[in-house]
Amino acid sequence: MVGFVIILTLVMLIAGVFGGLINFYLLNQNNKDTTGMLRCVVVGVGAAFLVPVVLDLIGSSIISQSQSDPGQLLIYTGLCLIAAIASRVVVTNSQDRVRMAAEAAKADVENLQVQLRQLQNSLQPLIETETEMETTREEESEIMDSLDVAATQVLKALGTGRYIFRTQESLLNELDMPEQDVMKSLQILAGKGLAGKVNSEWGLRWHLSERGRRLAEASV
Repeated sequence: MVGFVIILTLVMLIAGVFGGLINFYLLNQNNKDTTGMLRCVVVGVGAAFLVPVVLDLIGSSIISQSQSDPGQLLIYTGLCLIAAIASRVVVTNSQDRVRMAAEAAKADVENLQVQLRQLQNSLQPLIETETEMETTREEESEIMDSLDVAATQVLKALGTGRYIFRTQESLLNELDMPEQDVMKSLQILAGKGLAGKVNSEWGLRWHLSERGRRLAEASV
């Protein structure tokens, strides 16, 4: 009899550990918490050890039958494993669900912030175009004198085209200049605050700032 009790204890212990590990790996499909293995195992073992109590309450004789019938012992092992896996309801408590919901909400907010920044960058050139800025002619003259021939041509191309936002390919097709010179000129204009770039869902686009557009119009 003592040996049979030891066997039942080992069965419940192994089934509880195995069920707890199953719960841990199932939960970690959407849960980044890697420290909950011990909690899953403990809850699984506890649920497995409650199986004899439940069987006694419902008047089942499967435990006594399993002493002489290996098939009943196998069924008892399955019941313990089912109880351990069902303990996942306890492991995934309300606190975990709140934390997972908070992480999902945080990811949504971060994604929304990225979209808002992209929208702001896209609208900024349009706002600057319709906003009058204070700049003296001396400052504009100094800026124009500091630009080389290539940068001046790129400035004119950005300011006289049909579109406010220009692609690099269209600028290369319009200007009879090497690609390296065009890119260098765009960087110079951006460094002086005369041009900028926006990386939207349509790709990278270059544009003039309000000051750059006035200089482009004055140089035509």
